Amino acid sequence: MPTPTKGPRLASSPAHERLMLANLATALFEHGAITTTEARAKRVRPLAERMITFAKRGDLHARRQVMTVIRDKSVVHLLFEEIGPRFATRPGGYTRITKIGPRKGDNAPMAVIELCEPLAEQVVAEASAATKRAAKEKAAAAPAKSEPAVEAEAPVEVDVAEATEPEVAAEAAEATEPEPAAAPDEAAEDADKA
Repeated sequence: MPTPTKGPRLASSPAHERLMLANLATALFEHGAITTTEARAKRVRPLAERMITFAKRGDLHARRQVMTVIRDKSVVHLLFEEIGPRFATRPGGYTRITKIGPRKGDNAPMAVIELCEPLAEQVVAEASAATKRAAKEKAAAAPAKSEPAVEAEAPVEVDVAEATEPEVAAEAAEATEPEPAAAPDEAAEDADKA
């Protein structure tokens, strides 16, 4: 059981606070974002995230548990049919609190609490899937080469002061031409010698 909140409550009684938080959560799910005081936003966040976790489960018992807090059936339907599946791949952190300026009348610190967009997780999932796919393709391409690996020759160093233009061109042409592959008999003899 969680430790009870110390200090003064947000409303006059525990029942009033519970109903106020339920109304804030209902408005959050209905509109996607609400503007309220920072204290209320911080207090409604765990309740809203718990309701989204129930919506991700999606069974009848979870729906009945959500109905004890959120009394509006249309909002519960929206939560289970749209919001829950939207966050199916996200392990937590469904809401975001952004602080805004103080309220004009009493200078109370205000904040916007909103549902996060799941787009970032989709992009990350697609990117990680692409890297895994590329690694698999690279691993599959490496054993496919059954030919013996031909070692690349080191580039030919030419002293420019001593060489003339035609000699440099001839050496460059020789360096770029691949050597013909040795016949299988010659390769076997080379292997025996080694």
